[in-house]
Amino acid sequence: MTPAVNAANKQGITFNIHEYRHDPANQAYGVEAAEKLGISADQVFKTLVVILDNGHLAVAVIPVSQQLNLKRFAKAIGCKKVQMADKAAVERSTGYILGGVSPLGQKKRLMTLLDRSAKMFETIFVSAGRRGLEIELSPADLISITGGSLHEIC
Repeated sequence: MTPAVNAANKQGITFNIHEYRHDPANQAYGVEAAEKLGISADQVFKTLVVILDNGHLAVAVIPVSQQLNLKRFAKAIGCKKVQMADKAAVERSTGYILGGVSPLGQKKRLMTLLDRSAKMFETIFVSAGRRGLEIELSPADLISITGGSLHEIC
């Protein structure tokens, strides 16, 4: 079990785990998950970590079919500027490797913003903490577990 799955279990929410064989040559992790699981790339969400202008890290959870709008994210979180965090900072803070970063069960709980498009779905898919493993849960449960909020950030 991964820390993400353990976090979901601990909260007592309803979720499903989906596993697929990850191709190490494929670095489009979210798109690969959507293709291999046969679901829309709009329903599979990637976990991105950004660094705020004050040096703190925060998490954006957005559909793999979209790109994070850094200006919208900064405005939603209440700072002037954000940029993508570097790989080492992401892995150190979350405890996960890139391609397996989950918004659940991170080593340090970071402020989390979920793209508003998640409301269109009864359930969404996010990384369960390693490449080739997805957790399917309701957007409301994801927000509850992470202490996150919904914003238009794409």
